[in-house]
Amino acid sequence: MKRRTGQDPSITRNWKPATQAVRGGTARSEFGETSEALFLTSGYAYDCAADAAARFAGEQQGMTYSRLQNPTVEMLEQRIALLEGAEACRSMATGMAAMTAALLCQLEQGDHIVAGRAAFGSCRWLTDTLLPKFGIQATIVDARDPQQFQDAVQDNTKLFFFETPANPTMDVVDLEAVCGIARARGIKTVVDNAFATPALQRPMEWGADIVAYSATKMMDGQGRVLAGAVAGTEDFITNTLLPFHRNTGPTLSAFNAWVVLKGLETLDLRIRRQSENALKVGAFLEGRVPKVNFPALPSHPQHALFMRQMAAAGPIFSFEVDGGRGQAHGLLDALELIDISNNIGDSRSLMTHPSSTTHSGVSEEKRLEMGVTENLLRLNVGLEDADDLVADLDQALRHVGL
Repeated sequence: MKRRTGQDPSITRNWKPATQAVRGGTARSEFGETSEALFLTSGYAYDCAADAAARFAGEQQGMTYSRLQNPTVEMLEQRIALLEGAEACRSMATGMAAMTAALLCQLEQGDHIVAGRAAFGSCRWLTDTLLPKFGIQATIVDARDPQQFQDAVQDNTKLFFFETPANPTMDVVDLEAVCGIARARGIKTVVDNAFATPALQRPMEWGADIVAYSATKMMDGQGRVLAGAVAGTEDFITNTLLPFHRNTGPTLSAFNAWVVLKGLETLDLRIRRQSENALKVGAFLEGRVPKVNFPALPSHPQHALFMRQMAAAGPIFSFEVDGGRGQAHGLLDALELIDISNNIGDSRSLMTHPSSTTHSGVSEEKRLEMGVTENLLRLNVGLEDADDLVADLDQALRHVGL
């Protein structure tokens, strides 16, 4: 019986991504189940006291506690590492747990980082509020311009941190250029790849050191559970991230890991169909609203870079109306099919007003610096028929005079 084929690197490294997404990391129990088993246990028993001591000393393979190891969680971590092209992966309870751990595990008082201006609101809270409390300073730059990273480097700069595409303005970062600047100076790069996933973009192929995810988004993709992940080298995961994870406990539950495993099986199918739908919807909106921020559209100033780095558009983009919060909220309220929701990556189409939701905790000054204006709306295009989505947007736009 092929009990651990999915965990044998000599076999899995030769698989194509679609195969890895279905079978990577899979280990079967003695029952020979075809679907990954769900291990709901907090702890593990040992045959003797000496075995327990040996496992805690790292002298014997095996699991000790589900804060550190769980068979279901381990399968997910191996699968994500395979898809990302990374040596190892560590899962987290949420996407923000992943971002926080990826930064704090390698930073200390007196360090400096350079971070992209356009980012999820909670990520900007990390760089602008949390890190300074620990004596870690951040310089915020327009990540679309690699030279700004170069110019911001100081003697104590430890890492670059950015999203591409960025939430919600869809700024695209030149991965090869920015990661090249970092490597030349001995600086680590942490890339938030949640909008693209490894199905559409693999930052490590462009020189990134660490890739972090909200697996809540496209990896689950159906709005069911929260999850996060950090991928990198075996040395980084084992010697830098694991001690932080072990002692702070942002642990992913086995059930959530199992759900994300199921989501990964259809990730490629979903994200490509949603990308097609998003392109149709984006093209429609381009003729109706003042501005559409979607790099997949030929009119976007970073379209050529997008075409070089990403395999497809992804399902998420933003656009602007011209009547401020009142008109933006009016459009949301007029929607009949698309849901008002601050989540993304879902198989259902969702729309939100970032300034009053996902980025409401960021000061107005910083929101404007990021490009998150009162006119901005973010749309996650789902798996519905694209014509139905266009019809819904058309009637909502007419309702608010657009």
